[in-house]
Amino acid sequence: MKEHLRTAVVGALMGAAEIVPGVSGGTIAFISGIYERLLNCLQRFTPALFAELRTRGPMGVWELVDGSFLAALFGAMLISIVAFANVISYLLSSQPIAVWSFFCGLVLASSWVVGRQTRLQELDTYLAIGVGVIVGYSVTHLVPVEISPTPVALFFGGMIAVCAWILPGVSGSFVLLILGLYTSVVEAVKSLEVISLLSLGCGCAIGLVSFSRVLTVLFDRSRNVTLAVLTGFMVGSMVKLWPWKSTVVYQLKSDGSRIPIVEEPMMPHTYEMLTGEDSQLLIAALTALGGCMLVVSLHWFAVGRAQDVLNRRRT
Repeated sequence: MKEHLRTAVVGALMGAAEIVPGVSGGTIAFISGIYERLLNCLQRFTPALFAELRTRGPMGVWELVDGSFLAALFGAMLISIVAFANVISYLLSSQPIAVWSFFCGLVLASSWVVGRQTRLQELDTYLAIGVGVIVGYSVTHLVPVEISPTPVALFFGGMIAVCAWILPGVSGSFVLLILGLYTSVVEAVKSLEVISLLSLGCGCAIGLVSFSRVLTVLFDRSRNVTLAVLTGFMVGSMVKLWPWKSTVVYQLKSDGSRIPIVEEPMMPHTYEMLTGEDSQLLIAALTALGGCMLVVSLHWFAVGRAQDVLNRRRT
């Protein structure tokens, strides 16, 4: 029960992070120490499970895919998304600088935690970090395309978006914005359009299982380079989280409100001159510090859990 509770807490944090376009639930999974376990679970969902079902039975397959872990994680994620969606949306509109500063501190500390696991004495590590920074920065500056929300488009959009969800750095909702499908997906959820939601769900399921296998292979064969690229990716994508920015490209929702797509960061004093509003430097610093402390706490939790497992194995 204690282990399931820990997993549920991480899942709740992943769900809350995923509500904000630009923050990845994969980042929370990574710093909490469950990332590779999650990948190993997801890659087991193959057609071979049907054969295992006949030989092992339902309980055997449940144990094979680590079903209790996945149920606690995704169940808490779903509850968190439903519970906190309106709260975070309200905070983003009423206290945007504080919210973005918090997530900025969270991702910055996450980059430090992940980067410490790389071999910094090797040149390949720095090259991989540089590649990750360039890719992460470029993704946040992509101009949205206009795609008709057909079932085929939603299927492939789901496949691409879920890959971003499992990668630390950029959220799946932000990728849907880039693909021009975000508004259509939100409307499909509100109106319960079964065909659209099934197409999106099938794409997400296939993309998640397939991409988790790719990431598992990368971790097995080139763990250091993979970690370095992910570190750079998080650093490069932080431009999306910078609290003081101006919107260059936005997307209109059905209610007439604007969803920022491409934003240019600026210094706090420039923000004050252009908008005439307070830059809230003290609040930004405190909330960013809060994000950093949350990451450090999750990291200590992951390290402590790993030590407990190691001690149990020794005894």
